Amino acid sequence: MKLIKYKLGELIEQRREKYDGVEDLPIRGVSREGFILPKQEGADLSLYNVYYKNDFVFNPARMELNSIALNIFWDKAICSSLYEVFYVSRTDILLTEYLNLFIKRDEFARKCWFEAMGSARNYFRISNLSEFEIELPSIEIQQKYVDIYNAMCENQKSYDRGLEDMKLLCDAYIEDLRRKNDSAEIGDYIIRQDIRNGPNGTKNVMGVSTSKEFREPTSKVNRNELSNYKLVKPRQISFVQTTHNEKVFCNAFNNTNEDIVVTSVNEVFYTNEKFLLPEYLIMFLNRAEFDRYARFHSWGSARETFTWDDLIKVKIPIVDINIQKNIVNIYNVYKERKNINEKLKEQIKNICPILIKGSIEEAQKEA
Repeated sequence: MKLIKYKLGELIEQRREKYDGVEDLPIRGVSREGFILPKQEGADLSLYNVYYKNDFVFNPARMELNSIALNIFWDKAICSSLYEVFYVSRTDILLTEYLNLFIKRDEFARKCWFEAMGSARNYFRISNLSEFEIELPSIEIQQKYVDIYNAMCENQKSYDRGLEDMKLLCDAYIEDLRRKNDSAEIGDYIIRQDIRNGPNGTKNVMGVSTSKEFREPTSKVNRNELSNYKLVKPRQISFVQTTHNEKVFCNAFNNTNEDIVVTSVNEVFYTNEKFLLPEYLIMFLNRAEFDRYARFHSWGSARETFTWDDLIKVKIPIVDINIQKNIVNIYNVYKERKNINEKLKEQIKNICPILIKGSIEEAQKEA
């Protein structure tokens, strides 16, 4: 069967249903990574849009970032009225999951950016999407490539579940140490550092993320003006003092062999490794329990902060250094597998254009 070209407007339909407030429904936003918890609290839910399983939900102001997700999780849910919702109405011609492969390509995001319009801000609407053309192979070929994609996703999810089990093991080990050993304030085992980068210092500038890792700065940084930034040497830790916006204790451990610089408002410190390994400390700081502790002990009127003085009062069990090494070894395996899992996710994202291309070529050979 040869390829047949359609406009997406012939195959999809916009959903226009407002939340009636009767059912208690999940609320989710959308990002490039998929569905996310809403950031806005106390919103008027009567304005929210309803979506169902196999509906697509997208952010019209962020389609150049591919902020669109296929709902395979909930029978019924709601999202902000700023989002738009649609579904495949001609499933006899186009499989919903095949359209998802078509959408999850950088080429699609670039086309959305090109077609978006607006005065103060560019918006991409369902009316724009409806004008997109798509060449479709047979349903059988579509299903074949959807199955390949689903198998890859299932393998990644199995790996992900194994990661969660390992994380639970690490957390249980930490909790067992906390229960069975006396705790001491870490102020006696950590050393504050304030070394500035200087005019000829490194340009390896990083931010500290809510995922508790160093990452590329989200805001524009002049890499020629980093002299006042703080230096984070290998095996040192930096943390963000504010907790109100982040809702977590944002910290990062420099496990590289290179110096890093961070904004001067961050704190930087290192541990006395004769008694306290930085990896062991990081395991305590990266638990959800510690996020709650930091939020509870944060203070301030305009901005809530968890300062150096607050940190040095934190108590943890300072156990024998060999015991610390043992638990750190398990944690390092977890971190290594977590990095592999992220690479698997990236491979899955990058496979979408390959699968679409493969399905088209197979249909052309059959024609």
